[in-house]
Amino acid sequence: MKGTFNIDSPIGMLCITVEERCVTSIAVADGSICEELPTDEFGQQVKDELDMYFAGKAEKFSFPIRMSGTPFQLRVWGELRRIPYGSVATYGMIARRIGAPQAARAVGMACNRNPLLLAVPCHRVVGSGDKITGFAVGIERKKFLLNLEKQKSRQPFG
Repeated sequence: MKGTFNIDSPIGMLCITVEERCVTSIAVADGSICEELPTDEFGQQVKDELDMYFAGKAEKFSFPIRMSGTPFQLRVWGELRRIPYGSVATYGMIARRIGAPQAARAVGMACNRNPLLLAVPCHRVVGSGDKITGFAVGIERKKFLLNLEKQKSRQPFG
């Protein structure tokens, strides 16, 4: 069974897609219509975990996810999931970690196509020198998420 539901968040309305008790998409709605279906126990778990994250009380999610993409995208997204809460990595670092040291731009494109905002933390990927660059849902949202995660560990990002 596939369904969608909305969650209000500090970065805007999120549209969550669930398929067979796995989250397959977390996206900022930004004017698009996300059909609101009744939230079952699993949907409530997802909502609760996201609420805890935004409250600064959770650093990772336990709900299952399912990722679909090219083999390269899946390698990038897998590596993004290894970036600890409150930390960042550069596009170049991710490229080296997946064995494609010349593919920093391709890593950026994979981040841009990440269907699982927050659960696959592409917001933790920055340019060299911690420069905040590209984010599919806007630089201000990226800054917000980085600052949320950094508030206890060091100076906020730009």
